[in-house]
Formats: sequence, structure tokens, C-alpha cells
Amino acid sequence: MEMQSVGSPALWAGFIIFVLAMLALDLGVFHRKTHEVKFKEALAWSGVWIALALVFDLGIWWKFGSTPAMQFLTGYLIEKSLSIDNIFVFVVIFSALKIPSLYQHRVLFWGILSALVLRAVMIFAGVAMLERFHWLIYVFGAFLIFTGVKLFLQRNKEEHPEDGAVMKLARRVIPSTSRFDGDHFFTLENGKKLATPLFMSLVLVELTDVLFALDSIPAIFAVTTDPFLVFTSNIFAIMGLRSLFFVLAGAVEKFSYLKVGLSGVLVFVGAKMALVDVVKVPSTVSLGVIALLLGVSIAASLLKARAQERALADKAVETNGQPAAAE
Repeated sequence: MEMQSVGSPALWAGFIIFVLAMLALDLGVFHRKTHEVKFKEALAWSGVWIALALVFDLGIWWKFGSTPAMQFLTGYLIEKSLSIDNIFVFVVIFSALKIPSLYQHRVLFWGILSALVLRAVMIFAGVAMLERFHWLIYVFGAFLIFTGVKLFLQRNKEEHPEDGAVMKLARRVIPSTSRFDGDHFFTLENGKKLATPLFMSLVLVELTDVLFALDSIPAIFAVTTDPFLVFTSNIFAIMGLRSLFFVLAGAVEKFSYLKVGLSGVLVFVGAKMALVDVVKVPSTVSLGVIALLLGVSIAASLLKARAQERALADKAVETNGQPAAAE
């Protein structure tokens, strides 16, 4: 399988410089001082990252045509939707380890910075393997179908990453303390250098991204095998993950049907990948199916949340009585 790419050395260099510049701007200017990220700030930054991704996609369309642009947009939508599932786990991690909201951005920044490097390695490794062993595409497809079914069956299972085997091993290997020392990952206690809960939460965030990357990267290969499009769509989704976390962190419980939609997406792209030599699914169809699955699951979740809020309000009225009626 020969891999074709729209990415020239100049485009690769330009994109990497852009990412590094945005990271420096984020850490060195906008978040130079530790502060709690409020909803409006997070919403603005989410809008900025989505707008940048769409502008980049328009540039792809202008320079290379509609097909690569559709492939980028579909890959970005897959990554963006799967990253929401990351947020569910991040909320659990920060809650379990009692990480103050003041320091959550710092953990996510360094976690996502490491994720950028990790995903780049995984993408290029995946491209190299698919180029040499075409049959791996069927393995990836079967794995995605299995993951989608598993996600559906375990959609109501509570996550407890802080009690997992990896976290227990990390606590044995890395001397740690339950005491915070501002926004520091390590502190001195009785003359010993110990990891604070911030660092332990960073370990879990890194582990979570590794696990999710095993699903998300093969999912994009079902849309395109162009390493430049795979890499850029991945990075744009990951770079916007921090701000999206602070937008959705307080409302993740409202997305009760999202995992159903995500499982449908994984099964669809897995089947598309497994049948790649039998059925050719146009990029527009893939984009439409994925958008429909996610849109329906999000709409159903919000309708359910609204119905539950109404039911609670009605119950409160029945319990407390209606002052107006009493008069």
C-alpha cells in the first residue's frame, strides 16, 4: 500500500512551527500566571481552535481540492468527538485526586504536550506499517469494531482510573505525597523529593491519552492514510482539548447517550476499514454518517437531561407546595 500525501516539507515545517508558536503563546502569555479557567474564557478558546481548524481545512480545499479537505474535516470530527470521551475520564481523575480547578490547566497543558509527541510517533509508525503490510488494515478495522461494541456494552460503567493497576504501580515506583505544593509537580518533604497529586494526575492523563490514541488513530486511517492529514487533524483536535474540557467539565453528566454515538462511529469506521477493498465509501458519505451519529446522540442526551430537570423541578414543587395555589 503506497501512501500518498499532500504534505510537502515546507507544509510540515510550517505546521510544526505554528503548533510550537501557539503552545508558547498559551503558556508564556495567556497562562503565564496560574489562574482558574472560567467558562467564558474556555468557550472563547474552543471557538478559536475550531475556527483555526476550519480555516486550515479551507486552505487544504483551496490548494489540493475537495477530497483532501473532506478527509481532513472527517478525521477532525472523529478526533474531536472521541476527545470528548477523554473529558469524561479527566473529570473523574481530577475529582478522585481532588485536584483544585486552579491547577487543572497546568496538568492538561503538559499532558497534551506529551500527547502531541506520542501521537506523532504512533501516526508515523501506523503509516509505515500500513505501507508495508496492507493486511493490517483489516486488523485495525476489526479492532475498531470490537472497541465500538465494547464501548456500547460498558457505556454505563463507572470509571475509576485512580484505583487501576497502573496507578498502583506508579505509586510504588514513584515516591509521592498527598500534600499539594502550589502548582508544583514535585515537593520536598522531610528532605525527600516526592511527587505531588498534580504529578500523579498527570501520569493518569498521559495513560488515558495512550489508551484513547489506540482507538482514535486507527479510526482516522479508515478515512485517509495521508500522514499529513492524519497528523494535522489529530493535532488540531488535541490542541483544543484543554479549552473543551473547561467548557464541558460541569456538564458531562448530561451527555448520557454520547458513548452510544461514539460506539456507532467506531463500528462504522471499523467496518469501512475492514471492507476497504470491497466497498468504497465516499468522503462525503463518511462525514455525513459520522455527523448524524454524533448529532443524534448529543440531541437525545440533551433532551433526556432537560426532561430530568423538569421532573426534578416538578417533584420539588410537589414536595414544597405552590405558594400561589395556597393563597
